[in-house]
Amino acid sequence: MALAGTKLTSTAPPPPAETEIGSEGSFPSKLQVFWQTLKPFGWPGLLLVGVVIALYAPVLKQLVDQWYNDADYGHGFLVPVLSAYLIWQRRDKLRLVKRYPSAWGMIIVIMSIGILFAGRLGAELFLTRISLLGTICGIIVYFCGGALLRAMAFPMAFLLFAIPIPVILYNEIVFPLQLVASKFATWCLETLSLFPVMREGNVLILPGMKLEVVEACSGIRSLMSLLALAAGFGYLMERSIPVRWLLILAMIPLAIVSNGTRVMITALMANYIGPQAAEGFMHEFSGWVIFLVATVLFLAFHSLLNLLRRKLGWLPKEPGEAVTAKGIQ
Repeated sequence: MALAGTKLTSTAPPPPAETEIGSEGSFPSKLQVFWQTLKPFGWPGLLLVGVVIALYAPVLKQLVDQWYNDADYGHGFLVPVLSAYLIWQRRDKLRLVKRYPSAWGMIIVIMSIGILFAGRLGAELFLTRISLLGTICGIIVYFCGGALLRAMAFPMAFLLFAIPIPVILYNEIVFPLQLVASKFATWCLETLSLFPVMREGNVLILPGMKLEVVEACSGIRSLMSLLALAAGFGYLMERSIPVRWLLILAMIPLAIVSNGTRVMITALMANYIGPQAAEGFMHEFSGWVIFLVATVLFLAFHSLLNLLRRKLGWLPKEPGEAVTAKGIQ
């Protein structure tokens, strides 16, 4: 019998917890998580996704064909993969974002589909492709809200590097790049004074031959790939938004100088080896070498920039370093 004012408690151990089917990280558990993610969308979501796939299947086919056949956009295969990786890397933060489905998303979808039909009527591939990105953004806003789209802003914007620029803009960019590359190569060759060289527009006149800087040698191919590289690298390695933009802008002169150097090396090989050195394997190989050189110069620029920021005290501290410093104080 217990004393007055006291309460009897049981000392028996608690019953063992029931074991759930499928341990953490197992395949059944992942399927459950995947289903719980799709369940809120319901049949309207599945229907909308099906309609979008049906509408944009020809657009995607043409886009993939251009990635495969146009060397200027061969990096397009890697862009969606890297974009998906960036989203997966932020998956923990994205789970914490509040979902507020918005009807504005459906308006964005309708407007994007309107752009798709306008692009088809005008035979403008860029409009049809950019409308696909707008439709994806609209679906995200409609089912999950604008907050999630803002959290995924960079990975979604990064997909723009996979979309070829309009032909009109392409033509406006390519010819000036041809002139810049030919001028830079001529200046370097004149500085070296190894043999006489003259320039007429984008044509270099060498002893006994002419070397034309064609569209493929304009540098637009390496420029687009290097800009995508700079944007992805800046997002992964830098927390400062101004520095990210600086890295992207710095890649432009690096790509132009690297391509001009390639033209100069091609002229040297053509003069001393023969015209065959300006085409075929040697020409393609020199392009890969210059791409690697531009990448190395870009990484060296970033290292020097970090060194300067560290000396000036502008380099942001890592979260761990900030906590340690606070604890010491």
